[in-house]
Order: sequence, then C-alpha cells, then structure tokens
Amino acid sequence: MRADEVDTVLQEALQRLALLAEATTALSSTLDVEEGLRRLCRILLPRLGDWCAADLLDERGRLHRVVVAHRDPVRLPTGHLEGRMPPVPESSSDPLARVLRGAGPLLLDRESLTEEGEAADGALHSAQRELFERFGTRTAVVAPLRARRQVLGALTLGRSGPAPPLTADDLPLVEDLAHRTALAVDNARLYASVQGIAERLQRSLLPELPHVDHLQLAARYTPARSTAEVGGDWYDSFVLPDGTTSMIIGDVAGHDLPAAVAMAQLRNMLRALACDRREPPGEILARLDAINDSLYGGRTATCVFARIEGPEGGPWRLNHSNAGHPPPLLVTHDGDTRYLQEGHGMLLGVEPGTARPSATTPMPERSTLLLYTDGLVERPGESLDHSLARLRQHAAALAREPLDVFCDELLKGLYETAVDDVVLPALRLPPAGAGAGRGG
Repeated sequence: MRADEVDTVLQEALQRLALLAEATTALSSTLDVEEGLRRLCRILLPRLGDWCAADLLDERGRLHRVVVAHRDPVRLPTGHLEGRMPPVPESSSDPLARVLRGAGPLLLDRESLTEEGEAADGALHSAQRELFERFGTRTAVVAPLRARRQVLGALTLGRSGPAPPLTADDLPLVEDLAHRTALAVDNARLYASVQGIAERLQRSLLPELPHVDHLQLAARYTPARSTAEVGGDWYDSFVLPDGTTSMIIGDVAGHDLPAAVAMAQLRNMLRALACDRREPPGEILARLDAINDSLYGGRTATCVFARIEGPEGGPWRLNHSNAGHPPPLLVTHDGDTRYLQEGHGMLLGVEPGTARPSATTPMPERSTLLLYTDGLVERPGESLDHSLARLRQHAAALAREPLDVFCDELLKGLYETAVDDVVLPALRLPPAGAGAGRGG
C-alpha cells in the first residue's frame, strides 16, 4: 500500500473515531431521550447520511417514531412522519420489522428495497415505504438499538441523490453508533424509572392535611429535576389536643435514603412532643434537637414549628420557632408581605442543649401563611436577598387568589428555574368573626 493510501485510510479512521466521540457526547449530555436522539441526528447528517430516523419500542411493545431528520429541513413535513407507528408484524419481511425482531444491521440498496417491498406487506411496511420514497432513498442501513439483550428500537440511515452509496464497510460504524444510542436510551429509561420510584416514595412519606373548620390548608411537593433520589424535605400539619392547628416544615441534610428515613423519624418525634407537651415552640424544638443528637449523632436539619392560636372568630396569632429554616412569609389579603424573622435559632444538630427562642406574631384576618423549603428560592449564582424578594413579589400578586391557585401559581412562576426539591405548605385565615377553631 502506497504512502498516500495509508494516509487516506488513517484519515478515514480518525474521522470515524471523531464521529463516534461526538455522538457519544451528544447522547450522554442529556437524559431526555428525544433530545438526545435529535442531537445525534444533527451530528450524523450529512456526514453519514442524508436522513435518519429513530424508532423506539415502549414498555408495552408499541412502536413510536421519535425522530425523523433530514440534512435539508425543508424536506420535512412538520409533525407528519413522527409519532405512533403501526404494530410490528410477527412474520413480515419488512427490514424494520426484521430488525425489531432481532436481525440486523441490514444494508439495503434500490434492488433489495424493491425485493423487500414485494415480499412485505402491512401498515408498517407502508409507513416505511412512504419514508424511503419521500426522500428518494438509494441506499439505507437499518440497525437495532440493543441493550441488555433486548431490542429497544431501531436506527435508520439513508442516502439519496448523488451522495456515494452506503456499503458493507459502513455497517460496523452504524452498528457501533446504534449500540451507543441503545445504551443512552436504556440509561435514560432506567433513570426515569428510578426517579419515578423515588418520587412515589417521597410522596408516600408526606402526610395528609387535616380538615379544620374555617381554616384553609394546602400543600405542594415537587421533586428536583436533576436527581433520582429521595430527599429530606418534609411538612406536617395536625390539630393538637387543645384544638390549635400546627404548621411544620423541615429539611434534613442530604438527598438520599438515610435523609428520608431521618426525616420521617424526626417528623414523628415532633408530632409526639407537640401533642404531649403544652410548651412554647422553642422548647419543643430544643427537646427535638436533643433527641436528634442522641439518635443520629449530629445529623443537621432545619425546622419551623408553628401553632395558630386564638379564640373563635379571632384575633389570631402565630406562636412559632425557627431552627435554621428559611423564614415563613406572611401575606395579607391586601398584598402586604413580611418575612417572620423572629424566633430564629440555629439548625438542629449543631449545638444540642442550647435554648431556642419562640416568637408570637399577630395574624390579620384573611392573611396567608406560607412555609417553603429552600428549593423554592435558592438559585446558583443569585443572592438570597434577591431570591426572597422575588418570592415576595409573586406572593403579593396572588394574595387574593384561592389558596390552591396561590400555591399552583407560585410553583409555576418559580419552579421552572429550581434545582432542588420544593415543599410548600400554606394556611389561610377566615374573615374576622367566622371562627378558626379552638385554642387559646
């Protein structure tokens, strides 16, 4: 082999390695399956083909054409070629059906396309034939997306017009690309499955809100977008033996199963302490801090423990203590807002035995008390003061909305940029004279 021929072979090998590297980066840069496949197609076209299609089987064996891409986007009719596909026949000779049943990769030229078309029939073959004819395909490769001995779908690459035809020499490269694609799809599906399990577990640990005459209670929980683990965010509300209603929120450090276990146990211990002892909230949290230190050896957590107190019909007051948690937000019916900074102490688990303050704050009629975890406000690179100001503005604008709308719109306005779990319980008082339960 001459020196120039060796250089050509080396250049082609380097180009293929570069293509594989770019494809791997594109696939691994997102856990969104469709977005990853679109990025892959943008890399493959026009370097490896004039058009490509990615088909995936769902958990029920139904076929979906997730992506169809062409080097010339004008050739693509919007929304026509993608979506649900016909069922995969058990015995069809259509190349796509064969690949989805375990064959492949298959190299197809005009002659073989014609032969396969004469032998195949059915709705799936008709859909494939429409795609091939629309793009004037001269050669194509259909490769299985196979991971863990299971076919997840297929990747099809086609060439048309004056472009050099695909040959058997291209099969190893396309097969390698299909294998990497299958691994990315499988990883994304596994992540989504684990994330769903974690979210269901987290929700199962959160309590139902009590039904209290005249008091409106609502709560929202939204999991982090970037993690598939349970966390330590929690809230609680229950009616105490003396008839007052409690509002609690907390966050155990960590985003893993031990954090979720500690969260559930702290919540239950706080319930027991609050029901057993008629003490100021600061003293209740001090007792909880001592128990936390004894059981968990210094695991840190934040917590707000509050009681809504007052006679039937008002006036009402909030008796509360804060262990290192973001301050509650009080929103009046007229839209005035105030963060309750009183009664603030250090986190649980830092200095057990330290006295904890309590504070009493008047609560106007029809006002809303909002508790929240830091995921609602904290943003990378943004000062906390700016984040809290943004929350105040959103809450003030929603002050007269129904409580469910108030919570939903807060999440809608703030969660899009959130990077952590968000827990958000809220309470609204009735008009004066309507009564808010017992308690003194």
